[in-house]
Amino acid sequence: MAVSAKYRRSAVVAGVTVLTPLALMAVAGPAKAADNGVWDRIAGCESGGNWHINTGNGYYGGLQFSAGTWRAYGGTAYAATADRASREQQIAVATKVQRAQGWGAWPTCSARAGAYGSAPGRGTAPAAPKAKRHTSPAPAKQSRGTGGHADRGESRPEGHGNYSVRGGDTLSGIAAAHGTTWKKLYAVNRSVIGADPNLILPGQRLTDLMLPGAGMW
Repeated sequence: MAVSAKYRRSAVVAGVTVLTPLALMAVAGPAKAADNGVWDRIAGCESGGNWHINTGNGYYGGLQFSAGTWRAYGGTAYAATADRASREQQIAVATKVQRAQGWGAWPTCSARAGAYGSAPGRGTAPAAPKAKRHTSPAPAKQSRGTGGHADRGESRPEGHGNYSVRGGDTLSGIAAAHGTTWKKLYAVNRSVIGADPNLILPGQRLTDLMLPGAGMW
């Protein structure tokens, strides 16, 4: 509605709508059908899209209502002036104005907005463009270990009657653990142990520890 004063005479006078020359041009000119975004386009033209503007020129809000028009079409049920009302409330009042006066109530800006026909029933904000969803690549699966413990150098029996010497072992200790004597054990494994029964080395494999009667000397 922010046009010169001489073209603002499209208000209802004694219940009769008076269309200005610009209003007639707006109705007759080529335009596309009104849609829910038409009010935002008109507001963009009238007020730069600022729905709460009040520059002190006597017109208020996104669609530049005069105080008299705002009051006449029930706007004071929402706020004293249009700039204090929400966008949706201003559109609700503007819809009443359009149905009474036509798009000529906003002669220049309605033409620029490509408006004709009936005003949309309810103003809704233009759909915001959907933001592209950036999906993060799935983290690479970590290979699962076997969960086994590190080898601590522990010697284990290597089959029936076999034993691997580990650090700290003595021949007599091994013999006692297997129910025999060191002499018996040495006699059977002399070729492995060597000439000195007191010197056994880690890794040497002793045999015949589990033979029947090994514990009897």
